[in-house]
Amino acid sequence: MSGAPKPRYATVRTLLHPQSDGASAVVLDSEALVLYLPAPATVTGEDVLELHVHGGTATVKAVLSAIPHCSSSLSDIRYAEPGEFTKRAFINDRLDLAQIESLSDTLAAETEQQRRAAVRGNSGNLGRTYEGWREQLLLARGELEALIDFSEDQHFDESPADLLLHERGSVRSELLRNGIKIALVGPPNAGKSSLMNLIVGREASIVSGEAGTTRDIVEASLDIRGYLCSFADTAGFRTKDEGSEIGIVEEEGIRRARNKAKEADVVAVLASVEKNSAGTTYIRYDEQTLQLAAEANACLVLLNKRDAVNKETLETLLSGFTQTLRMKGGKLDGLQVHTISCKEAQGTVVGTTDSGGVHAFIDRLTAHFASMTSLPVEQQDLLGVTERQRQLLAHCRGHLEAFLLETAAGSDEGGEADCVLAAEFLRYAADCLARITGRGEAGDVEDVLGVVFEKFCVGK
Repeated sequence: MSGAPKPRYATVRTLLHPQSDGASAVVLDSEALVLYLPAPATVTGEDVLELHVHGGTATVKAVLSAIPHCSSSLSDIRYAEPGEFTKRAFINDRLDLAQIESLSDTLAAETEQQRRAAVRGNSGNLGRTYEGWREQLLLARGELEALIDFSEDQHFDESPADLLLHERGSVRSELLRNGIKIALVGPPNAGKSSLMNLIVGREASIVSGEAGTTRDIVEASLDIRGYLCSFADTAGFRTKDEGSEIGIVEEEGIRRARNKAKEADVVAVLASVEKNSAGTTYIRYDEQTLQLAAEANACLVLLNKRDAVNKETLETLLSGFTQTLRMKGGKLDGLQVHTISCKEAQGTVVGTTDSGGVHAFIDRLTAHFASMTSLPVEQQDLLGVTERQRQLLAHCRGHLEAFLLETAAGSDEGGEADCVLAAEFLRYAADCLARITGRGEAGDVEDVLGVVFEKFCVGK
């Protein structure tokens, strides 16, 4: 790699430990490889000495304990503080804060999609973009302070819309980092708990034919096709006029289920094929859950117990149910109903067959995840934008919009804008970008460093 340091190698056969009487005793007889990497083209920007020790943990401990005694100049050797190497790399301009946050996310990644999002922010492109914007703002501010007409000769070409694009990129990346929340809602005994157990591969929820079994929210996190997901099995929705009494506890469970659905990224509504006392088949669903789905950011509708009827009857039932969904409007209009059978899927989800249709449901769910988190190729670096960066970008955008309002007000009134006030808005905007990268003249850079480096709990 161009600019990379050329290491100097040395093979050490014995490591001598000086004794108090001035004599030396061999405490290690093993091969170790010593690499010296000269500054500044190292990971920290400083001279680096690496010891590649062969053997088990006892050998490594022996080497570490012997090093401080080899020379008086090595007596002050200590273990690095958490994140200290990374902090030294930042101080020596080897990394910016955006890259450091991506490094922290990479180390914490539990799924493939989390790892990919973290790597996007480690390229340095985000930091270079924000630093370029900051420099343009400083040039524009300098012109204002020199009383040059900014509207005629501006250096800042980016609009607040560009900042908004980066903010939206953060929303998608946060879904990958924190996990996508899915709420399973529907009437009692529709199969929510059974579906939950099939997906997570264990008995997370109690399955019973008794209505109101699930009183509180049961949640489980898992990796689905590289996406971190949090499933919530909720209490069945029903009203007091449905024939049976609803207790205080169940009523509270329904309230919590409603709130969980409103907070979810994806609302999955379950309905089921049932038979009445006369033997007539019908689709049982809950009006409240359909309304929640219609208003959700993303939703799926599943029809469970498809095994209870033949194919022709199922198609007839689906046709009428689809019309009902279309009348509800919102996200339900034109939505395809996915049919499953939790009964048939028992014991087959992990295997190669999909007799219950649960594999196909997971395929559709994954497609939703992809649409919620994907970006065009030319914008994929935005997946590295963190929530901290998004908040600072939002503040930066606000200052730029205030600047534009100030300059526009001066033009509309036929006079001159307040150059001092306009310049302050640009300074505030530039400070926000400086806090993202850790470079520039932001007054609270030390506080920013504390926020970023507190994520590191082991030395890097």
